Amino acid sequence: MKKVFVAGLFFALLMILAACGGKAPQKVILDIDMAEYSFTPERLNFKVGQEVTLNLSNSGQLIHEIMFGREMMKIDNRPAGYVEDMFEAGGVEPEVTQESEPEHEHEEEMHSGFMVALPPDGTATMKFTITAGMLGDWEMGCFEQDGVHYDAGMIGSVSVTE
Repeated sequence: MKKVFVAGLFFALLMILAACGGKAPQKVILDIDMAEYSFTPERLNFKVGQEVTLNLSNSGQLIHEIMFGREMMKIDNRPAGYVEDMFEAGGVEPEVTQESEPEHEHEEEMHSGFMVALPPDGTATMKFTITAGMLGDWEMGCFEQDGVHYDAGMIGSVSVTE
């Protein structure tokens, strides 16, 4: 009799969990390393509703940045950001925490879109929630040194699904 009660209780608990599944936001924590000239990992996959924390680090010798968008744009025929910013499309302002920001040697470098730049050995944490406005395929890229990093292959992919 006791075994039947425990089995019934277990089954009821499974049914309740199945009915509630997918309702609570899923938290995703990823570590992204930036170096010459790559992101690790180079592919990110998210689902609408996920609460994302990206722990960013720069293990390279140069300043690196991370931007998320679609359709690379050019200024003076050089890569300079994205025509469509992923966060703007999603109506999201990421929360960023970092100890120090890099001092850029080239003040004329202008990028369009949300960006986090890190000096060598720098770290930052970026938090945001994935929204339906972010659905589809995106790119992450570094446009430092007037787009030289982007041209050198510092590009990754981001996929957002339902």
